[in-house]
Amino acid sequence: MNRRDMGEFGEQKAAEMLLRSGYRIIERNYSCRSGEIDIIAMTGMTLVFVEVKSRSGDLYGSPGQSVTKKKQDKIRRTAMYYIKTHDVRFTDIRFDVVEVMFDHICDAF
Repeated sequence: MNRRDMGEFGEQKAAEMLLRSGYRIIERNYSCRSGEIDIIAMTGMTLVFVEVKSRSGDLYGSPGQSVTKKKQDKIRRTAMYYIKTHDVRFTDIRFDVVEVMFDHICDAF
């Protein structure tokens, strides 16, 4: 599985997990000039902007650790643009990261 396929598969699994947890998916792969947001969802009255990070191992740290300050700022700018252009009127917004790990344990038993 190449990186793109792994990312798409991870986003699908993240969306399924959020749905099972009671979230309502508003949009997937939202993009504009300022950036891209993997999943925009609602839980209760909270609008949630979700970054999905998939990895095949933890050699370079956990998937969530790759969401740097620069990436966070880009997600915030994109979220603010979404809010302005979609007439969103929620007092509660949140930024989440969903980690998807693809581990392979060789000679496990």
